[in-house]
Amino acid sequence: MVRRRPTYHHGDLRAALLRAGEEQLARTGVAGFSLRQVASRVGVSHAAPAHHFGDAQGLLAALAAEGFRRFLVAMRHRQANAGDNARALLVASGLGYLDFARSSPALFRLMFGDERIGKPTEELATAANNAFLHLAGDIERLLGVSAFANPTAMARAMAVWSLVHGFASLLNSGHMRTVLSMPPEQQNHFFQVAFAPLLGPLDTD
Repeated sequence: MVRRRPTYHHGDLRAALLRAGEEQLARTGVAGFSLRQVASRVGVSHAAPAHHFGDAQGLLAALAAEGFRRFLVAMRHRQANAGDNARALLVASGLGYLDFARSSPALFRLMFGDERIGKPTEELATAANNAFLHLAGDIERLLGVSAFANPTAMARAMAVWSLVHGFASLLNSGHMRTVLSMPPEQQNHFFQVAFAPLLGPLDTD
């Protein structure tokens, strides 16, 4: 019996290639990533991903852009149940950051540091910028001043980002197991305490 290759509509094939690309990335990392392997996973010719993404860099950039979009969804999902307190919303956003990092570690590493992507595409730059604007909005809600208008507020935003990203990296590398074993309420309290030095009012002197 002859096995037929699946057929796809244009948008369906792109989505299928992205799913296969993420699976390949999780399996081999960037070092073993190739368009041919991704095409094989989907059951199409090796020219199919090239048609949509150009080359491996293009597919990796598209994966990173998709990662940033899902990353933003994860932060907003946590905030949806956090009420309207600015501190609680910022902590919830940080917990969403960790949720994404832990659920998609290979994609998380790609988004924040792989040089193989090269110059970011417009799609990737927009998705990454939207994620940062979310953090900036959280900081403005907390401090009452835009990080883009106040250097101290921007420094606070960068400090919060660095802290949460550090937690994410430690968790993904197998450290901080004590935190992972905590029930959700204790995890929430842990991060509130950890963020506390960065969540106070700005020093206006």
